[in-house]
Amino acid sequence: MKRFFVIIMIFAFSGLASAEGRSIVYNVNGNEYEGYYISAGEKAPLILMIHDWDGLTEYEVKRSKMINDLGYSVFAADMYGKGVRPEALSEKRRLTSELYQNREKMRDLLKGAISAAEQAGGNTDRAAAIGYCFGGAVVLELARSGEAFKAFVTFHGGLSTPEGQDYSKTKGQILVFHGSADQAVTLDVFATLAKDLEKAGVKHEMTTYSGAPHAFTIFGSDRYREVADRKSWNRFVSFLSETFEN
Repeated sequence: MKRFFVIIMIFAFSGLASAEGRSIVYNVNGNEYEGYYISAGEKAPLILMIHDWDGLTEYEVKRSKMINDLGYSVFAADMYGKGVRPEALSEKRRLTSELYQNREKMRDLLKGAISAAEQAGGNTDRAAAIGYCFGGAVVLELARSGEAFKAFVTFHGGLSTPEGQDYSKTKGQILVFHGSADQAVTLDVFATLAKDLEKAGVKHEMTTYSGAPHAFTIFGSDRYREVADRKSWNRFVSFLSETFEN
């Protein structure tokens, strides 16, 4: 099995730092990555957040603060590398395709992010993972890997299962929020995932929102749909409460 190494450095003054959270620079397999950590105390459950194909931006920082306000610590992971925040569509496609085609690297990066979160003070014994778009697909990869998280949540994420993989090792519940008008991830793929989860005996909840396209939670985007965003967020909040009530 390929080994990976994590070295963590905390920078209070960087592009992602704020009064509430801080930038975390960590090293995985010789490369630097820059995440964002915001704490609710050492005993608070940890939410591992995976960004969309834009990379870790102010969107993830805003969502992290929203979750932190609910009483959870959040570690927003970096799947691209420190300073890598693509703007061109071609570059976003290249970066995501590289990870889709190299699942071992994707899993190494997830392990590295979890280790960095733990070293920063996150409670990885009581944890859940959430992801947006590309990040949703990554979260499902984490679920299939057998990581002992309580839950895995995807907002308008990629839902296809790679060839040769399944959900037989999945330990936590899966929560899926999907737009019925999503042309990037069809309802057929949505239905196939439901069948796969049922076959594997994985507890799951999957909701679709009429008229909602891909990326319906992204503030300020022409794809943003306020009703779908509000409803999915409210269910997400109650789901977290149910998951960590004990």
